[in-house]
Amino acid sequence: MDLSFTNTAQPSKGKILISEPFLDDDYFGRSVILLCEHNEEGSFGFVLNNFIDLDLRDVAKNFPDIETKIGIGGPVETDNIYFIHSRPDLLEDSREVIPNIYIGGSYSKLLHLLDTGELKPNEVRFFLGYSGWSPHQLDQELNEHAWLVTDILAKDIMDIHAGDTLWSKYLKKQGKKYAVMTSFPLNPQDN
Repeated sequence: MDLSFTNTAQPSKGKILISEPFLDDDYFGRSVILLCEHNEEGSFGFVLNNFIDLDLRDVAKNFPDIETKIGIGGPVETDNIYFIHSRPDLLEDSREVIPNIYIGGSYSKLLHLLDTGELKPNEVRFFLGYSGWSPHQLDQELNEHAWLVTDILAKDIMDIHAGDTLWSKYLKKQGKKYAVMTSFPLNPQDN
């Protein structure tokens, strides 16, 4: 069985990157990254399945008290909070990533909408930092077989409870040889 980690899908806004099974990295090991932009200037997105055990109010004192998890979006600008959401009708200044998933909008309006309950915690995801690539860097990593590129369902993007299962769920969807890889230990010497 060919166990090479490669596919022919091309990265673009709204696709996900699935890390190869042996990538030993605190940010990217067994990660699923939503690409929010991919063009000649570079790429950026958010790790969807890596979380930090902090309350939003520990990070930004002006946040309302809401029940949610904070994602570690990646290693770039980790002092900043970023958000994606499913309510462009409430946050007009946002940009579509895929249908029903949007990035950005007015931060002060976001806080107000959360405080009043007009925006529900399950309609927004928060990230500390983001994952970024300079021009052609992601293409080089794809040539080195570090990532698979595929589509994702909007409901899975917003599911903060998927956690560790998101990586294996989407890797299994790539076919039988990838399903086998979900049971590999992170360190092959542990086998």
